[in-house]
Amino acid sequence: MLALAILGFLHEEPLHGYELKERIKALTGHVRAVSDGALYPAIARLEAAGQLERRVEPGVAAAPRQTLSLTEAGEAELQRRLREPSEVDITDRNRYFTVLAFLRHLPSPAAQAEVLRRRLAFLDAPATFFTRGGRRLTSADVPDPFRKGMIEVARATRDAERAWLTRTITELGLLPEPGLR
Repeated sequence: MLALAILGFLHEEPLHGYELKERIKALTGHVRAVSDGALYPAIARLEAAGQLERRVEPGVAAAPRQTLSLTEAGEAELQRRLREPSEVDITDRNRYFTVLAFLRHLPSPAAQAEVLRRRLAFLDAPATFFTRGGRRLTSADVPDPFRKGMIEVARATRDAERAWLTRTITELGLLPEPGLR
């Protein structure tokens, strides 16, 4: 998730490390705060892989600043990650939102729609927080108002996301597959 966010933001424009951290924090900080101890080693790994380059620029009022930008290899890696997100990038909401934040950088509407279809298929799979005797429990089966709330909020969120996915796939100019809701 962190590497994708770094590649995605640097695809948009070269940034200083602090600016990059602030953008990532705005995207994911409410869920997973990004620390310097995670960000800068990730930047170093991407740089060592030839996906980022560092350029020294004069500082505004003090020391020189280092600007990060994407290389051709970094652009290729961004495209690969967007075109072929891992299973956890589809099933984990926070990781999926990071994919979604940069999916517009994937130039093919068909490839964009394929990623959205994978998320839709995940949402269509039966899921629940609670089971009893191997049976999925619905909100009607759960007397605890807090667990009932978890189930009801998850269902409403899933239904809203399904509607958005279906509409967006259609807006990309691609006819929905049979049974696509």
